[in-house]
Amino acid sequence: MIINRAKETLRIEAEAIIALIDRIDDNFVEAINLIDNCKGRLIVVGIGKSGIIGKKIAATLTSIGISSFFLHAAEAIHGDLGMIGKNDVVFGISNSGETDEVLALIPIIRRFGVPFIALTGNPSSTLARESDVSLDVSIKEEACPLGIVPTASTTATLAMGDAIAMALLDKRNVTEKDFAQFHPGGSLGKRLLLKVEDMMHTGKEIPVVRDNALLSDVVLEITSKKMGMTVVIDKQEKVLGIVTDGDLRRHFTGENIKNLHACEVMTTNPKVIDKTELAASAVQVMESNKITSILVLKENEKVEGVIHLHDLLQRGLF
Repeated sequence: MIINRAKETLRIEAEAIIALIDRIDDNFVEAINLIDNCKGRLIVVGIGKSGIIGKKIAATLTSIGISSFFLHAAEAIHGDLGMIGKNDVVFGISNSGETDEVLALIPIIRRFGVPFIALTGNPSSTLARESDVSLDVSIKEEACPLGIVPTASTTATLAMGDAIAMALLDKRNVTEKDFAQFHPGGSLGKRLLLKVEDMMHTGKEIPVVRDNALLSDVVLEITSKKMGMTVVIDKQEKVLGIVTDGDLRRHFTGENIKNLHACEVMTTNPKVIDKTELAASAVQVMESNKITSILVLKENEKVEGVIHLHDLLQRGLF
């Protein structure tokens, strides 16, 4: 019984969404154009379960750069109408299309002279008739066996909201970088906004030794700077290579290493990256080459910075 009810719920809700496909018509295009041409904000209005769906729709639109917020219909008629400006567009949600609190807003919205878009499960309702554009999200049946708990109806409304958001995303040519601008704290924002220069070690933080430095000095520099490597430079301070922990281990083979110099154990042609590159690009270089650090060089081949795997891990880029 439990499994059957769960499967039946998903089937009914899936069918409710599929039924929306044939309703993407000229009304949908008109609604998209009204929102796209809005000079102010998109104000999503609803109450109850429709209000909860409205909050999610507003949040999704905001995430792609469309200034939106949710306004509770009951609060609106009790003092919050000042949130609506003359350049805004109002988006009203009601499954029945007869919700008193939402309908009470219509004459007021008309006085403001702002466009009104309805999202309703009843195309013949008062809300649909009084709107500038009405989108039909009606369903054949609720998934609730009693037919009273909003299930398929809220799912269909949410799906239509997503369709609106994605159509606007295409129309406005929103890119990953644009999306990241609104999510600077998220993993996507970090990957698309952080640059190498934002994370690299500079100045005295960079481990550096001369090419004629003894291995004892190399070990000391690697240990003190805690990057598992050191840059090797010549007397003009140009980069010749790097010495890593791995390079040291390969030379600790029982031979007399006391008199070895940095230039004799270093890895030449180390991987470098431009400081203006995204930090995510540094991640790709490290992964593909199985290394833990990359150098940033100046035009004169002198070292400007080092970016290390640990820095990228700490910032959540892996």
